[in-house]
Amino acid sequence: MKKLYTVMVLLCAVTISCSKDFIERSPEDAYTDDVFYKTEQQFRSAVVAAYAPLRDVLVNDYFTSEMHSDNTIYQAIPGNRGTSIVERENISDFTNTSTNAYVAATWQHSYTGISRCNIIIERLKGADLNNEVKANLDGQAKFLRALNYFKLVRLYGGVPLFIKEVTTADEAFKARATEAEVYAQIIADAQDAIAELAPPAKFPQTGEATKGSATILLAEVYATQKKWADAEKLLNSMLTMGYDLNANYADAFMPANKNSKESVFEIQFLGGTLTGATPNVLSFHFLPRSKDTKLLTGISIDNTGTGGWNTPSNDLISDFEAGDNRLEASIGIAEGTYDASNYFKYSAAKSIINYVPATGKIGVPYIKKYLHAPLESPTGSGDDFPIYRFSDALLLLAEALNEQGKSSDALTPLNRVRRRAGLADFTNTDPAQLRAAIFHERRVELAFENHRWTDLLRSGKALSVINAFGVKIREQLPYLSSDAYVIDQHHLLFPIPQNEVGLNPKIIQNPGYF
Repeated sequence: MKKLYTVMVLLCAVTISCSKDFIERSPEDAYTDDVFYKTEQQFRSAVVAAYAPLRDVLVNDYFTSEMHSDNTIYQAIPGNRGTSIVERENISDFTNTSTNAYVAATWQHSYTGISRCNIIIERLKGADLNNEVKANLDGQAKFLRALNYFKLVRLYGGVPLFIKEVTTADEAFKARATEAEVYAQIIADAQDAIAELAPPAKFPQTGEATKGSATILLAEVYATQKKWADAEKLLNSMLTMGYDLNANYADAFMPANKNSKESVFEIQFLGGTLTGATPNVLSFHFLPRSKDTKLLTGISIDNTGTGGWNTPSNDLISDFEAGDNRLEASIGIAEGTYDASNYFKYSAAKSIINYVPATGKIGVPYIKKYLHAPLESPTGSGDDFPIYRFSDALLLLAEALNEQGKSSDALTPLNRVRRRAGLADFTNTDPAQLRAAIFHERRVELAFENHRWTDLLRSGKALSVINAFGVKIREQLPYLSSDAYVIDQHHLLFPIPQNEVGLNPKIIQNPGYF
């Protein structure tokens, strides 16, 4: 199978058959669902198409993760109060409603991926393929289905559970399953994927899901459920799969190191403008809004309509320890001035280490770890986006060990991550102190990788951390409303999109939303 960033466009939706009095048969040179799912290559093409919606989820994901936490903020744009701007700000502020289009987009694209996986899994049952091939394809599809449901259940709670191909209108209308039922399906799919997929055969990898991808997914599920012994067993198994940390933190995000030994699973992108390119646009979103970003991107790009999002917060920046080389690798400073339209005119790119603004200038932090100039084209970069890295597995292992009273053992994976960052070993084995150290380490090691909100949920710290952050950030940013970052229990879940509730009377909205 070709690397996944060479994704072909493939229609995987269920074909609705026409009545015979309208047309006797499908054109003989056209694919239909009756003739398509036959050969190995056809199934592999369908699996590639099942990966594709992950990119659509990703474009919205930073709003519901990093910006829905204390890691990042948005930059003010008072001259544009359009719906698309306000709705994205609302997610960051915790003031979003059930009609928010960006919350709905995460739901929609996740279910698109699930639907494609369901078709593959069902059609494979009757396919005349080699058993080893069928197992690999089934394992990839079940990993992707589990990954999408894990996204949904953590954001929305119990959701409709589709595990078979939908062939009739009635089948499309389901009530919400319980969270326990959704997690049971995620676990079953991940277990199947672990059994059916092989570890990475070599590095760099192809970009396909592997046994390691399914293993860390299931381990995180178990960590979410506080099943620490189960998580530990899985994470220990990853230590024998060939994964390792790159020598330097920044190496993990370099386009030249796609699918490296540190990568457990990443979303694939292909930059450029040639047919088949799938450029990553996120770096434009994460820069200050400017009519010309060339100083940072290497080519002239006007991101006044797309930029200004996911700006690193001072709270996060101050959480990096002195000497932590991840700060320099993760965050840069764009220095310049704002014009009357609140667009930024770049004058210099500066290091964040000991930064002091030049006279008459303003320094704006931006996410640097995904920006590798010069970009191939104004359409985006070829940077992949990490979903799981080996350092994540090490920190989950440290957490699982500590939560079982194996605090001395937990220091080994924790300090493996810290040493790569240029930091001294952590030596305190008090479980509470070590728990705090691991929680801190996850924040700075995985910054801007869309883990922060779910880590806050999993740790039970979301309410206290966000409300405390709100007090500070409202003082720093006068454009925030008085109810921004003021949350209670109902904010721990997003609302079910109103269009889903309106279309399906079986779906009950989450408490606190209308």
